[in-house]
Amino acid sequence: MDTLWEGMRQAALLLWSLDPDLLEITLLSLQVTLTATVIAAAIGLPFGAWLAVNRFRMRRYVIAVLNALMGLPPVVVGLFVYVMLSRSGPFGVLGLLFTPTAMVIAQVIIITPIIISIAHQAIRELWADYHDLLISLNASRWQRIVTLIVDGRRTLLTAALAGFGRAIGEVGAIMIVGGNIDHATRVLTTAIALETGKGEFGMALALGFVLIALAIAVNFAVHALSRTERGSRW
Repeated sequence: MDTLWEGMRQAALLLWSLDPDLLEITLLSLQVTLTATVIAAAIGLPFGAWLAVNRFRMRRYVIAVLNALMGLPPVVVGLFVYVMLSRSGPFGVLGLLFTPTAMVIAQVIIITPIIISIAHQAIRELWADYHDLLISLNASRWQRIVTLIVDGRRTLLTAALAGFGRAIGEVGAIMIVGGNIDHATRVLTTAIALETGKGEFGMALALGFVLIALAIAVNFAVHALSRTERGSRW
């Protein structure tokens, strides 16, 4: 319990003093994760809607693969991205390894299947309600997709937030492709791993509390801006 209270005390001191290192690590964590979430959502939401609207021969297999990829091991993703971006890899010339960009790429690969699968489930239920109406209006496939995404935006927001929650807590892939370099690629999760390895459990707990608070704050901010609970009653 002493370690827990010490972690809470250090977290309060770091936040109260606006520690420069903490701010730098927190802002980088937020930058990397939000960027990855936006990119993954831009890919996953339309693809999930397209998958719900269209029927094709291998559709069931595609859905099964996407559902399986929701549990894709992050360290495997990190290894794959590392090989692709290393000097001997096909994209090594870009010099992206051990940069925030590499971290974003790894997070996008990890969370895109999650967003696609959740979006597909949500749009499939909405498509059952809108099917006859959109068919009668002779809407094109892309018009159907846009209509379903716009009307189901609040539900799809949950898919994006699920991806964000998965990405903000990622450490394995980020450690491999980012390298946990101080003032360059160190984020909250890798900093926690570093402090734990050093035996600084108080600082590790402090960073953990900041990470949890950051995730909660982003979720509250998104819900407030989108007014997803407006008009609801307890």
